[in-house]
Amino acid sequence: MMKFIKKNKFLILLVLMLIIISIIDITLTYKAFANTWDQVLSMLMIVPPIFVLIGLFDVWVDRETVIKLMGNNSGIKGMALAFFLGAFSAGPTLAAFPLALIMLKKGAKYSNVLFFLMVWSSLKLPIVFYQITTIGFKFSMVINLTMLIVFVLGALLSEKLFKKEELEILQEKAINYSK
Repeated sequence: MMKFIKKNKFLILLVLMLIIISIIDITLTYKAFANTWDQVLSMLMIVPPIFVLIGLFDVWVDRETVIKLMGNNSGIKGMALAFFLGAFSAGPTLAAFPLALIMLKKGAKYSNVLFFLMVWSSLKLPIVFYQITTIGFKFSMVINLTMLIVFVLGALLSEKLFKKEELEILQEKAINYSK
């Protein structure tokens, strides 16, 4: 029983809070369930198609292609491809991690995968367009170019900070995790 409680402590805490809220004001409970249902529906509209595309990427794109385009000898071409994959992506950043795992599994360079994740999280086209409409073109470009420079330098520096053995262990974990 204690093992179950430790494993599900946040769920138990949330259920207890929901019970307390129900005692205080039942309408808040109805709103909580309505919000939860809306979130579940929105996730069901986004996540399954993304995972289908990720599965197709895993099956259709062979390891040699990934190594050639984004591997250790890809140079600036690999970084550019990582940028375009991240910038023209759709969905939450959470969906980028399985794709990054597959990239690592198929032999993509660590800095390219890290750069892809950074771009997906902050420099997607919808985000950039939203910034332009809210804070203006000039300020948006200053922010985004600064982020781009920091992302490139951060990705390259992070790969330099890891030893070759550590990067090989990371790739081996990616291979074993997705089996």
